[in-house]
Amino acid sequence: MRSVRRETIIVAANRHRGIRYNYRKMIRLTLRFVFTILALACASAGAQTAWKPSRPLEILVGVSPGGGIDRTARLLARVLMEKRLIETSATVINKPGGGGTLVQATLNQHAGDGHYVEISATSILANQITGKSPNNWSDFTPLALLCDEYIGVVVKADSPLKDGRDLAVLFKNDASAIAAGIATSAGNTNHITLALVAKRAGGDAKKLRVVVFGSGGESTTALMGGHVGVVATPAATAAPQVINGALRMLAVAAPRRLEGPLANVPTWKELGFDVVVANWRPVIGPRGMSAEQIAYWEDRLARFTQTDEWKREMAETGAVAHFMNSRDLARYFAAQHAEFKTILSEIGLAK
Repeated sequence: MRSVRRETIIVAANRHRGIRYNYRKMIRLTLRFVFTILALACASAGAQTAWKPSRPLEILVGVSPGGGIDRTARLLARVLMEKRLIETSATVINKPGGGGTLVQATLNQHAGDGHYVEISATSILANQITGKSPNNWSDFTPLALLCDEYIGVVVKADSPLKDGRDLAVLFKNDASAIAAGIATSAGNTNHITLALVAKRAGGDAKKLRVVVFGSGGESTTALMGGHVGVVATPAATAAPQVINGALRMLAVAAPRRLEGPLANVPTWKELGFDVVVANWRPVIGPRGMSAEQIAYWEDRLARFTQTDEWKREMAETGAVAHFMNSRDLARYFAAQHAEFKTILSEIGLAK
C-alpha cells in the first residue's frame, strides 16, 4: 500500500511539474506574441509618421532668373520630377530684392512647412554680418550643401602681374595701388578673397580699392577694358576668357587644384597664402521643420547629387560637388560665420 501511495504521489508531483512547465511555456509564448505585436505596431506607426509632401513643392531663390543660384534651383526641380524622386511636382519661385530679405521673409512665412525650401548662397552669412539682412542662418533650417564654386583672381593677359605672388607683394606694399573689381556687393566672397590675400600678405585690407559691378560678366568686361586691374570672381565665370588667352588666372582660392581646363592654375595655398573661399550652394528650409521633414529633404537632395545631370552640371560650370547633411551644414555655417565676421570686421564692413 505504501508503495502504491508513493507512486501515486510521484505521479501527481510529476503532473504538477508538467502543468507548471506548460503554464510557464504558455506565458513565455504569450509574452513573445505580445512583444511581436507591439513591435509591428511601432513599425507601422513609424511608417505612418514619415513625412512626405501632400502638395506641390516650392523651391525659392532670392535672385532673378538666369543666375547660378536660379540655374541650380531649376535643375533641382526638373531632376526631382523627371527621376520621380518626389511624390508631387516642384516649382521654382524667384523672389529677388532686399539683399535676400524678401525671399527669407517668404520662406519663414511658412514656418514648419516642409513644402518650401530655398537655394541659398554665402550671402546668407555675409548679408547678416554687413547689416544688409536682419536674419541669421540660425533663423532657418539647414538641410544640405550641394557644391562649392571657388573664387579665382584674374588679370588681363598682358598685365605686369604674372602670378599670385606679384599681387600679394603689391597688396603688401599698398593695397590701394590697384583697382579690384567684384560682383555683386561689397562684403561678399569675392571681396573676402581679396581681403584675405591682402591680410595674409601682410598688407592693410582696409585700403583695398574695390569697385562693385552688377554681375561677374560686367566685372570681367571692365577688366578687359582696363577699368580695373584685377577681378575676383568664381573661377568658372572667368574660365572661358582664361581658356582663350584673354585673361590670366593668378590663383584660385580652393583647397586643391581644380580639375579640367583650370588644372594648371595654382591655389593660394601652394603660393604660401592660406586663402580658401567658395561660393557654396546650400539648401535651407523655414524655421521649425520637423525631424521627419529634414530627413526627407536630406534623402532627396543626396539622391539628386548622385544623378548624371548634377555631375554634368559640375563639369560644365567648374563647381565642385560637396554634399553635406543638415547637422554638418549647421556646424559649417557656424564656422564660416565666425571666419567671415573676423575678416569683414577687419575691413570695416561688419555691423
